[in-house]
Amino acid sequence: MRIIAGEFRGLALASVGKGDAGAHLRPTTDRVRESLFSVLTAGKYGDAVEDARVLDLFAGTGALGLEALSRGAECVTFVDDGRKAQSLITENIGKCRAEARCDLMRMDATRLPMNPSEPYDLIFLDPPYTKGLGEVAIAAAIAGNWLTKRALVVWEDSAEITPPDALTLLDTRKYGDTKINFLEPK
Repeated sequence: MRIIAGEFRGLALASVGKGDAGAHLRPTTDRVRESLFSVLTAGKYGDAVEDARVLDLFAGTGALGLEALSRGAECVTFVDDGRKAQSLITENIGKCRAEARCDLMRMDATRLPMNPSEPYDLIFLDPPYTKGLGEVAIAAAIAGNWLTKRALVVWEDSAEITPPDALTLLDTRKYGDTKINFLEPK
């Protein structure tokens, strides 16, 4: 696993091998990340990454948020309650020397409190597949004022998602078993 483009291009991130089933770590592959960021930086969403405040829910290794930071995002807040994930995120932030632009919230993404700072422009939501946790986490993010009015939500899952009433599904892209859904506030 590596950063694909931007400031940290080519940097190898801490590896979890083929994933850590016990910790529910299933890193987004380089190929899917590359396709996703092509859509986010030059697709129909303009450049959704440049100067964005990024919220990475169920952050895992932190690869999605760090890729966004490498490509010009202002800052990233990572949210994960797994000890292995927290360790990997911390290690990867250090590898990128990005401590000043990153925060790690060591908590369950489905139990977000009220947002203590500015809302976020780009939200990555990559919950454990087929457990319904994405629906709970995005509802908590909306209720806690974590999204700007023009936010773009990038929701990765293997099954069909059920967006809350507050969001509109814009597009779904399929990469093997992975579905990337793009949503925005109504």
